[in-house]
Amino acid sequence: MGAELSGVKVVLTGATGGVGRAVAERIARAGAEMLVIGRRAEPLEELASRHGARALVGDITERRFVHRFPDTLKELWDAGPDVLVNNAGLFELAPFGETGSEIFERLLAVNLRAPFELIRACLPGMLARGSGHIVNVGSVAGRKAFPGNAAYSASKFGLRGLHEVLVEELRGTGLRATWIEPSAVDTPLWDRFDPDGREDLPSRAEMLEPGAVAEAVFFALAQPAGVAVEEIVIRANPAGRRI
Repeated sequence: MGAELSGVKVVLTGATGGVGRAVAERIARAGAEMLVIGRRAEPLEELASRHGARALVGDITERRFVHRFPDTLKELWDAGPDVLVNNAGLFELAPFGETGSEIFERLLAVNLRAPFELIRACLPGMLARGSGHIVNVGSVAGRKAFPGNAAYSASKFGLRGLHEVLVEELRGTGLRATWIEPSAVDTPLWDRFDPDGREDLPSRAEMLEPGAVAEAVFFALAQPAGVAVEEIVIRANPAGRRI
């Protein structure tokens, strides 16, 4: 049991998804104190109970949630969190012409607007203290175009742009921001697309495990205060061997 993050207060969104759960488990082992956020009450509360975390059930795209969030943070931690991990994400796969405006808006709301709003809620306290860390979990689809990813890529390219502006604005403040960019990760969100049965998608054997993303998040958070890891790009390496 490590203690690299002992006493560090972390807000984690999308905590019940495949990547979110892996991140929660990894940073809990390192001693972090967590507020885990998700829409599904039962698995969220089970996760929180197992790791001694606080659970906040809600939809991060709802205006009521966003408006209440700063007060929620103050009630939990008077000085606010040390870390915000924007992990929650929504994925859709459809040709451009079959991507409806409702889906497009929903992906922008989850993948781009919600991180923006949550950063805005956490940033004042971090700036006042002169310390804090914001982690944005992106995607290879936020750097490279793939067919069928119109809405998803728009949201993730946007999030990467937001992150890069944040990095520049935080220089000299004592705060850090890290972009985590994985290739496809083997989680249940792929189930309805049957990746093993399609030639246009990576097979599950060619995907990253959620733990790989969790280790990248942990690595960034565990660095000394004087070290800023601004970007971690991770790709699956199916034929790789440990040396």
